[in-house]
Amino acid sequence: MSARRRMWPIVARREFVERARDRGFQVSTAITLLLLVGVIVVSAAFNRPTSFDLVVVGAGSEVLGGEVRVAADALGFEVKVLALPDRAEAERAVDSGDADAALVNGDAIVVRDEPPEQLVGLIQAVSLRERSRQALVAAGLSDEQVDAALLQRPLPVEALEPVDARRSESATVAFVGVLLLYGQLFAYGYWVAAGVVEEKSSRVVEVLLATLRPSHLLRGKILGIGLLGLLQLLLIGLVALFASNAVGSLEFPSGAIATMGVVLVWFVLGFFFYAGLFAVAGSIVTRQEDLQTTMTPLTILIIASFIIGLSATGDPDSTLAVVASLLPFSSPLVMPTRIVLGDAAPWEVVASLAISVVSTAALIPIATKVYSRALLRPGRVRIRQVLRAGGD
Repeated sequence: MSARRRMWPIVARREFVERARDRGFQVSTAITLLLLVGVIVVSAAFNRPTSFDLVVVGAGSEVLGGEVRVAADALGFEVKVLALPDRAEAERAVDSGDADAALVNGDAIVVRDEPPEQLVGLIQAVSLRERSRQALVAAGLSDEQVDAALLQRPLPVEALEPVDARRSESATVAFVGVLLLYGQLFAYGYWVAAGVVEEKSSRVVEVLLATLRPSHLLRGKILGIGLLGLLQLLLIGLVALFASNAVGSLEFPSGAIATMGVVLVWFVLGFFFYAGLFAVAGSIVTRQEDLQTTMTPLTILIIASFIIGLSATGDPDSTLAVVASLLPFSSPLVMPTRIVLGDAAPWEVVASLAISVVSTAALIPIATKVYSRALLRPGRVRIRQVLRAGGD
Protein backbone atom coordinates (compact mmCIF):
# COMPACT_ATOMS: atom_id res chain seq x y z
CA MET A 1 0.00 0.00 0.00
CA SER A 2 2.81 2.43 0.87
CA ALA A 3 4.50 1.67 -2.47
CA ARG A 4 1.27 2.42 -4.34
CA ARG A 5 0.89 5.69 -2.47
CA ARG A 6 4.32 6.75 -3.67
CA MET A 7 3.28 6.23 -7.29
CA TRP A 8 1.43 9.51 -7.71
CA PRO A 9 4.66 11.62 -7.75
CA ILE A 10 5.86 9.38 -10.58
CA VAL A 11 2.63 10.08 -12.45
CA ALA A 12 3.09 13.82 -11.83
CA ARG A 13 6.66 13.69 -13.16
CA ARG A 14 5.52 11.74 -16.22
CA GLU A 15 2.79 14.26 -17.02
CA PHE A 16 5.17 17.19 -16.51
CA VAL A 17 7.95 15.78 -18.68
CA GLU A 18 5.70 14.53 -21.48
CA ARG A 19 3.81 17.81 -21.74
CA ALA A 20 7.01 19.89 -21.56
CA ARG A 21 8.53 17.85 -24.39
CA ASP A 22 5.48 18.32 -26.57
CA ARG A 23 6.42 20.33 -29.66
CA GLY A 24 3.10 22.16 -29.64
CA PHE A 25 3.70 23.34 -26.07
CA GLN A 26 7.20 24.56 -26.89
CA VAL A 27 6.08 26.39 -30.04
CA SER A 28 3.07 28.01 -28.36
CA THR A 29 5.24 29.16 -25.43
CA ALA A 30 7.82 30.68 -27.79
CA ILE A 31 5.10 32.45 -29.81
CA THR A 32 3.50 33.79 -26.62
CA LEU A 33 6.81 35.20 -25.38
CA LEU A 34 7.63 36.78 -28.75
CA LEU A 35 4.19 38.40 -28.97
CA LEU A 36 4.45 39.63 -25.39
CA VAL A 37 7.86 41.23 -25.96
CA GLY A 38 6.61 42.73 -29.23
CA VAL A 39 3.59 44.30 -27.55
CA ILE A 40 5.76 45.74 -24.77
CA VAL A 41 8.26 47.24 -27.23
CA VAL A 42 5.54 48.72 -29.47
CA SER A 43 3.64 50.12 -26.48
CA ALA A 44 6.80 51.73 -25.15
CA ALA A 45 7.48 53.29 -28.56
CA PHE A 46 4.00 54.81 -28.78
CA ASN A 47 4.02 55.98 -25.15
CA ARG A 48 7.18 58.03 -25.43
CA PRO A 49 6.87 61.77 -24.58
CA THR A 50 5.45 63.97 -27.34
CA SER A 51 8.04 65.75 -29.43
CA PHE A 52 7.62 68.88 -31.57
CA ASP A 53 9.89 70.64 -34.07
CA LEU A 54 9.84 74.43 -33.88
CA VAL A 55 11.73 76.71 -36.29
CA VAL A 56 12.44 80.31 -35.28
CA VAL A 57 13.30 83.38 -37.36
CA GLY A 58 14.80 86.51 -35.83
CA ALA A 59 16.68 87.24 -32.62
CA GLY A 60 13.49 87.77 -30.60
CA SER A 61 12.13 84.42 -31.74
CA GLU A 62 15.32 82.63 -30.74
CA VAL A 63 14.99 83.88 -27.16
CA LEU A 64 11.33 82.83 -27.02
CA GLY A 65 12.21 79.48 -28.60
CA GLY A 66 14.71 78.79 -25.83
CA GLU A 67 12.11 79.61 -23.17
CA VAL A 68 9.55 77.38 -24.92
CA ARG A 69 12.02 74.48 -24.89
CA VAL A 70 12.72 74.92 -21.18
CA ALA A 71 9.01 75.16 -20.36
CA ALA A 72 8.26 72.04 -22.44
CA ASP A 73 10.89 70.05 -20.52
CA ALA A 74 9.20 71.06 -17.28
CA LEU A 75 5.84 69.88 -18.65
CA GLY A 76 7.17 66.47 -19.74
CA PHE A 77 7.47 66.77 -23.52
CA GLU A 78 10.17 67.84 -25.95
CA VAL A 79 10.46 70.83 -28.29
CA LYS A 80 13.36 70.87 -30.73
CA VAL A 81 14.24 74.43 -31.79
CA LEU A 82 16.00 75.22 -35.08
CA ALA A 83 16.94 78.75 -36.18
CA LEU A 84 16.46 79.65 -39.88
CA PRO A 85 17.62 82.82 -41.65
CA ASP A 86 14.32 84.06 -43.10
CA ARG A 87 10.56 83.55 -43.14
CA ALA A 88 10.53 81.91 -46.56
CA GLU A 89 12.69 79.02 -45.39
CA ALA A 90 10.64 78.69 -42.21
CA GLU A 91 7.42 78.45 -44.23
CA ARG A 92 8.96 75.82 -46.50
CA ALA A 93 9.98 73.76 -43.46
CA VAL A 94 6.45 73.93 -42.06
CA ASP A 95 4.81 73.19 -45.41
CA SER A 96 7.01 70.14 -46.04
CA GLY A 97 6.29 68.74 -42.58
CA ASP A 98 9.88 69.13 -41.32
CA ALA A 99 8.60 71.49 -38.63
CA ASP A 100 5.33 71.59 -36.67
CA ALA A 101 5.33 75.38 -36.38
CA ALA A 102 7.43 78.47 -37.04
CA LEU A 103 7.88 81.47 -34.75
CA VAL A 104 8.64 84.55 -36.87
CA ASN A 105 10.20 87.69 -35.35
CA GLY A 106 8.59 86.92 -32.01
CA ASP A 107 5.17 88.14 -33.15
CA ALA A 108 3.70 85.47 -35.48
CA ILE A 109 3.16 81.71 -35.38
CA VAL A 110 3.01 79.89 -38.72
CA VAL A 111 1.49 76.40 -39.03
CA ARG A 112 0.59 74.26 -42.03
CA ASP A 113 -3.08 73.51 -41.34
CA GLU A 114 -4.40 72.35 -37.96
CA PRO A 115 -2.23 73.95 -35.26
CA PRO A 116 -0.70 71.56 -32.68
CA GLU A 117 -2.58 72.79 -29.62
CA GLN A 118 0.01 71.72 -27.05
CA LEU A 119 2.88 73.49 -28.83
CA VAL A 120 0.94 76.61 -29.87
CA GLY A 121 -0.58 77.00 -26.40
CA LEU A 122 2.87 76.87 -24.82
CA ILE A 123 4.27 79.43 -27.32
CA GLN A 124 1.35 81.76 -26.60
CA ALA A 125 1.87 81.47 -22.83
CA VAL A 126 5.61 82.13 -23.06
CA SER A 127 5.07 85.03 -25.50
CA LEU A 128 2.41 86.59 -23.26
CA ARG A 129 4.72 86.42 -20.25
CA GLU A 130 7.58 88.01 -22.23
CA ARG A 131 5.40 90.82 -23.57
CA SER A 132 4.06 91.43 -20.07
CA ARG A 133 7.64 91.66 -18.82
CA GLN A 134 8.51 94.23 -21.52
CA ALA A 135 5.43 96.31 -20.68
CA LEU A 136 6.27 96.33 -16.97
CA VAL A 137 9.89 97.29 -17.66
CA ALA A 138 8.67 100.10 -19.95
CA ALA A 139 6.43 101.29 -17.10
CA GLY A 140 9.52 101.80 -14.95
CA LEU A 141 9.49 98.71 -12.72
CA SER A 142 12.77 97.17 -11.64
CA ASP A 143 13.73 93.58 -12.55
CA GLU A 144 12.92 92.45 -9.01
CA GLN A 145 9.47 94.04 -9.19
CA VAL A 146 8.83 92.48 -12.61
CA ASP A 147 9.81 89.02 -11.35
CA ALA A 148 7.61 89.45 -8.29
CA ALA A 149 4.68 90.39 -10.51
CA LEU A 150 5.11 87.64 -13.08
CA LEU A 151 6.41 84.65 -11.10
CA GLN A 152 3.21 83.80 -9.26
CA ARG A 153 2.46 80.38 -7.84
CA PRO A 154 -0.33 78.53 -9.67
CA LEU A 155 -3.58 77.84 -7.85
CA PRO A 156 -3.56 74.54 -5.95
CA VAL A 157 -5.91 71.82 -7.19
CA GLU A 158 -7.75 69.88 -4.49
CA ALA A 159 -9.39 66.61 -5.60
CA LEU A 160 -12.29 65.29 -3.54
CA GLU A 161 -11.53 61.79 -4.81
CA PRO A 162 -7.80 61.65 -5.60
CA VAL A 163 -6.89 59.33 -8.47
CA ASP A 164 -3.81 57.15 -8.28
CA ALA A 165 -1.37 58.39 -10.92
CA ARG A 166 -0.49 54.78 -11.77
CA ARG A 167 -4.07 53.49 -11.94
CA SER A 168 -4.04 53.39 -15.73
CA GLU A 169 -0.84 51.34 -15.69
CA SER A 170 -2.30 49.07 -13.00
CA ALA A 171 -5.45 48.55 -15.09
CA THR A 172 -3.28 47.54 -18.06
CA VAL A 173 -1.32 45.08 -15.92
CA ALA A 174 -4.59 43.69 -14.53
CA PHE A 175 -5.98 43.26 -18.05
CA VAL A 176 -2.89 41.31 -19.13
CA GLY A 177 -3.10 39.21 -15.96
CA VAL A 178 -6.74 38.30 -16.56
CA LEU A 179 -5.96 37.44 -20.18
CA LEU A 180 -3.11 35.14 -19.15
CA LEU A 181 -5.16 33.49 -16.41
CA TYR A 182 -8.01 32.83 -18.83
CA GLY A 183 -5.68 31.21 -21.34
CA GLN A 184 -3.84 29.15 -18.72
CA LEU A 185 -6.94 27.88 -16.92
CA PHE A 186 -8.66 26.89 -20.14
CA ALA A 187 -5.60 25.36 -21.84
CA TYR A 188 -4.35 23.35 -18.90
CA GLY A 189 -7.82 22.30 -17.85
CA TYR A 190 -8.34 20.99 -21.37
CA TRP A 191 -5.04 19.09 -21.12
CA VAL A 192 -6.32 17.30 -18.04
CA ALA A 193 -9.59 16.32 -19.75
CA ALA A 194 -7.94 15.34 -23.03
CA GLY A 195 -5.33 13.27 -21.22
CA VAL A 196 -8.01 11.34 -19.37
CA VAL A 197 -9.93 10.64 -22.58
CA GLU A 198 -6.76 9.58 -24.38
CA GLU A 199 -5.83 7.08 -21.66
CA LYS A 200 -9.38 5.78 -21.48
CA SER A 201 -9.89 5.36 -25.24
CA SER A 202 -6.51 3.66 -25.72
CA ARG A 203 -7.14 1.46 -22.67
CA VAL A 204 -3.80 2.54 -21.19
CA VAL A 205 -5.69 3.36 -18.02
CA GLU A 206 -6.39 -0.34 -17.48
CA VAL A 207 -2.64 -0.99 -17.28
CA LEU A 208 -2.07 2.00 -15.01
CA LEU A 209 -4.83 0.97 -12.61
CA ALA A 210 -3.10 -2.37 -12.11
CA THR A 211 -0.36 -0.60 -10.16
CA LEU A 212 -2.01 2.47 -8.60
CA ARG A 213 -5.35 3.72 -7.39
CA PRO A 214 -7.52 6.01 -9.55
CA SER A 215 -7.25 8.78 -6.95
CA HIS A 216 -3.44 8.63 -7.15
CA LEU A 217 -3.57 8.72 -10.95
CA LEU A 218 -5.82 11.77 -10.86
CA ARG A 219 -3.72 13.50 -8.20
CA GLY A 220 -0.50 12.96 -10.14
CA LYS A 221 -2.02 14.11 -13.42
CA ILE A 222 -3.38 17.34 -11.92
CA LEU A 223 -0.18 18.10 -10.01
CA GLY A 224 2.13 17.49 -12.98
CA ILE A 225 0.10 19.54 -15.46
CA GLY A 226 -0.56 22.27 -12.90
CA LEU A 227 3.14 22.61 -12.07
CA LEU A 228 3.97 22.96 -15.76
CA GLY A 229 1.31 25.65 -16.16
CA LEU A 230 2.59 27.48 -13.08
CA LEU A 231 6.16 27.47 -14.37
CA GLN A 232 5.05 28.65 -17.82
CA LEU A 233 3.09 31.50 -16.24
CA LEU A 234 6.10 32.41 -14.10
CA LEU A 235 8.32 32.42 -17.20
CA ILE A 236 5.91 34.70 -19.05
CA GLY A 237 5.80 37.08 -16.08
CA LEU A 238 9.58 37.24 -15.74
CA VAL A 239 10.08 37.85 -19.47
CA ALA A 240 7.45 40.62 -19.38
CA LEU A 241 9.13 42.18 -16.34
CA PHE A 242 12.61 42.16 -17.87
CA ALA A 243 11.33 43.43 -21.23
CA SER A 244 9.42 46.27 -19.55
CA ASN A 245 12.50 47.28 -17.59
CA ALA A 246 14.66 47.14 -20.72
CA VAL A 247 12.44 49.54 -22.68
CA GLY A 248 11.69 51.71 -19.65
CA SER A 249 7.90 51.26 -19.74
CA LEU A 250 7.72 50.03 -16.14
CA GLU A 251 8.86 52.48 -13.49
CA PHE A 252 8.40 50.35 -10.38
CA PRO A 253 9.36 46.69 -10.86
CA SER A 254 8.28 45.88 -7.28
CA GLY A 255 4.68 46.60 -8.22
CA ALA A 256 4.92 44.27 -11.18
CA ILE A 257 6.46 41.54 -9.01
CA ALA A 258 3.59 41.83 -6.54
CA THR A 259 1.10 41.60 -9.39
CA MET A 260 2.83 38.52 -10.75
CA GLY A 261 2.61 36.92 -7.31
CA VAL A 262 -1.12 37.63 -7.12
CA VAL A 263 -1.68 36.10 -10.57
CA LEU A 264 0.29 32.97 -9.67
CA VAL A 265 -1.63 32.44 -6.42
CA TRP A 266 -4.99 32.69 -8.12
CA PHE A 267 -3.85 30.46 -10.98
CA VAL A 268 -3.11 27.74 -8.42
CA LEU A 269 -6.49 28.20 -6.76
CA GLY A 270 -8.37 28.31 -10.06
CA PHE A 271 -6.51 25.42 -11.64
CA PHE A 272 -7.06 22.98 -8.79
CA PHE A 273 -10.75 23.94 -8.66
CA TYR A 274 -11.29 23.47 -12.39
CA ALA A 275 -8.87 20.54 -12.88
CA GLY A 276 -11.11 18.16 -10.97
CA LEU A 277 -14.10 19.23 -13.05
CA PHE A 278 -12.18 18.84 -16.30
CA ALA A 279 -11.04 15.37 -15.21
CA VAL A 280 -14.68 14.43 -14.63
CA ALA A 281 -15.60 15.83 -18.07
CA GLY A 282 -12.96 13.59 -19.63
CA SER A 283 -13.72 10.45 -17.61
CA ILE A 284 -17.38 10.21 -18.61
CA VAL A 285 -16.64 9.93 -22.35
CA THR A 286 -14.40 7.65 -24.41
CA ARG A 287 -13.89 9.75 -27.56
CA GLN A 288 -12.23 13.11 -28.10
CA GLU A 289 -15.20 14.09 -30.29
CA ASP A 290 -17.54 13.83 -27.30
CA LEU A 291 -15.28 15.84 -25.01
CA GLN A 292 -16.43 19.22 -26.33
CA THR A 293 -19.99 18.43 -25.25
CA THR A 294 -19.07 17.55 -21.67
CA MET A 295 -16.74 20.55 -21.44
CA THR A 296 -19.37 23.06 -22.59
CA PRO A 297 -20.62 23.99 -19.09
CA LEU A 298 -17.05 24.53 -17.88
CA THR A 299 -16.21 26.56 -20.98
CA ILE A 300 -19.23 28.80 -20.36
CA LEU A 301 -18.19 29.32 -16.72
CA ILE A 302 -14.63 30.28 -17.64
CA ILE A 303 -15.68 32.60 -20.48
CA ALA A 304 -18.31 34.31 -18.30
CA SER A 305 -15.73 34.77 -15.53
CA PHE A 306 -13.27 36.13 -18.07
CA ILE A 307 -15.78 38.72 -19.30
CA ILE A 308 -16.54 39.79 -15.72
CA GLY A 309 -12.80 40.01 -15.04
CA LEU A 310 -12.32 42.32 -18.02
CA SER A 311 -15.23 44.53 -16.95
CA ALA A 312 -13.72 44.72 -13.45
CA THR A 313 -10.68 46.56 -14.86
CA GLY A 314 -13.02 49.49 -15.56
CA ASP A 315 -15.35 49.18 -12.55
CA PRO A 316 -13.81 47.00 -9.83
CA ASP A 317 -16.31 48.16 -7.22
CA SER A 318 -19.44 47.12 -9.12
CA THR A 319 -21.77 44.66 -7.41
CA LEU A 320 -21.12 42.08 -10.11
CA ALA A 321 -17.34 42.33 -9.69
CA VAL A 322 -17.53 42.13 -5.89
CA VAL A 323 -19.80 39.07 -5.90
CA ALA A 324 -17.84 37.34 -8.67
CA SER A 325 -14.57 37.91 -6.80
CA LEU A 326 -15.94 35.80 -3.94
CA LEU A 327 -17.34 32.87 -5.96
CA PRO A 328 -14.84 30.01 -6.42
CA PHE A 329 -15.40 29.55 -10.18
CA SER A 330 -14.96 33.26 -11.03
CA SER A 331 -12.66 34.61 -8.28
CA PRO A 332 -9.44 33.52 -10.09
CA LEU A 333 -10.29 35.86 -12.97
CA VAL A 334 -11.84 38.73 -10.99
CA MET A 335 -10.15 39.04 -7.60
CA PRO A 336 -6.61 39.63 -9.02
CA THR A 337 -7.92 42.68 -10.90
CA ARG A 338 -9.53 44.15 -7.77
CA ILE A 339 -6.35 43.53 -5.77
CA VAL A 340 -4.05 45.11 -8.37
CA LEU A 341 -6.30 48.18 -8.61
CA GLY A 342 -6.45 48.46 -4.82
CA ASP A 343 -10.24 48.11 -4.60
CA ALA A 344 -10.42 44.82 -2.69
CA ALA A 345 -10.76 45.13 1.07
CA PRO A 346 -8.54 42.80 3.16
CA TRP A 347 -11.57 40.87 4.42
CA GLU A 348 -12.71 40.31 0.82
CA VAL A 349 -9.33 38.87 -0.14
CA VAL A 350 -9.30 36.57 2.90
CA ALA A 351 -12.91 35.52 2.28
CA SER A 352 -12.20 34.79 -1.38
CA LEU A 353 -9.17 32.68 -0.48
CA ALA A 354 -11.08 30.78 2.17
CA ILE A 355 -14.08 30.12 -0.08
CA SER A 356 -11.83 28.91 -2.91
CA VAL A 357 -9.84 26.57 -0.67
CA VAL A 358 -12.94 25.15 1.06
CA SER A 359 -14.79 24.73 -2.24
CA THR A 360 -11.83 22.96 -3.83
CA ALA A 361 -11.41 20.71 -0.80
CA ALA A 362 -15.10 19.78 -0.95
CA LEU A 363 -15.08 19.30 -4.73
CA ILE A 364 -12.01 17.06 -5.04
CA PRO A 365 -13.49 14.00 -3.23
CA ILE A 366 -16.62 14.18 -5.41
CA ALA A 367 -14.59 14.59 -8.59
CA THR A 368 -12.31 11.73 -7.53
CA LYS A 369 -15.29 9.45 -6.91
CA VAL A 370 -16.81 10.18 -10.33
CA TYR A 371 -13.42 9.85 -12.01
CA SER A 372 -12.65 6.53 -10.29
CA ARG A 373 -16.00 4.95 -11.08
CA ALA A 374 -16.25 6.19 -14.67
CA LEU A 375 -12.74 5.32 -15.89
CA LEU A 376 -13.42 1.68 -16.77
CA ARG A 377 -16.99 2.13 -18.00
CA PRO A 378 -17.43 2.04 -21.78
CA GLY A 379 -19.34 4.65 -23.76
CA ARG A 380 -20.92 7.85 -22.44
CA VAL A 381 -21.43 7.76 -18.67
CA ARG A 382 -23.95 9.83 -16.74
CA ILE A 383 -22.60 11.48 -13.61
CA ARG A 384 -25.81 10.77 -11.68
CA GLN A 385 -25.53 7.03 -12.36
CA VAL A 386 -21.87 7.00 -11.34
CA LEU A 387 -22.56 8.75 -8.05
CA ARG A 388 -25.35 6.28 -7.25
CA ALA A 389 -23.17 3.28 -8.04
CA GLY A 390 -21.18 1.72 -5.23
CA GLY A 391 -17.53 0.81 -5.02
CA ASP A 392 -14.47 2.13 -6.85
